[in-house]
Amino acid sequence: MRNIIQVEQVSQRFTTASGDFLALDRVSFAIREGETLSLIGHSGCGKSTLLNLIAGLTLPSSGGLICDQREISGPGPERAVVFQNHSLLPWLTCRENVALAVDQVFKGTMSKAEKQAWIVHNLELVQMAHALDKRPGEISGGMKQRVGIARALAMKPRVLLLDEPFGALDALTRAHLQDAVMRIQQKLNTTIVLITHDVDEAVLLSDRVLMMTNGPAATVGEILAIDLPRPRSRVALADNPHYHHLRQQILHFLYEKQIVTAQEHA
Repeated sequence: MRNIIQVEQVSQRFTTASGDFLALDRVSFAIREGETLSLIGHSGCGKSTLLNLIAGLTLPSSGGLICDQREISGPGPERAVVFQNHSLLPWLTCRENVALAVDQVFKGTMSKAEKQAWIVHNLELVQMAHALDKRPGEISGGMKQRVGIARALAMKPRVLLLDEPFGALDALTRAHLQDAVMRIQQKLNTTIVLITHDVDEAVLLSDRVLMMTNGPAATVGEILAIDLPRPRSRVALADNPHYHHLRQQILHFLYEKQIVTAQEHA
């Protein structure tokens, strides 16, 4: 399995009122094509900073990032982002919100009929075809996130970047969306990078979990392989001892790093 993303000795500094702030310090890792990689760590460890760098929304202070053998120098349609806030335009329907991405990416390469069929197809993928002509104010929070995911998938991205997309949802809606993402990944073999604070979510969805050390000057602490067979069922995993062992390894890392940081700042 080849690498689609390479992060090489990346550091990120910000100028603040208090002076120079080092958010990320010489971060290096690779993401394999078709895998789901979760980024997990305490608040302030630079997870979103790192995702923004992969998205090309910001550029690193030093080091480099490569996507599909090309340097990341800005945003690109091969890397689609879904944020915790769905970012749908409230005056447009679900169909029209997805059309924004389709019109931008496939300008001049798809006919109007092909675009409409592609929009409907992607809304069907996230089980939202019934709400094509509804506006965001007429659907639930979970449905809005589904439309946001459909809009990202409609760009035909090689890499789907998810920044805590389920964080603001209730537990049942969150579970349904997690299952939807697993089904979509299996069907499309899309590479997924997921930021999460939820250990269970990381183990359920991921092929590997990248655990960040605490900030400032955060870096890669450990990378844990999640060697659970797919497809995965949360009900079946509830009684799986290996699932609980993997979960405990992540908790141990997070707890140990929290204690070390507390002692350093005592």
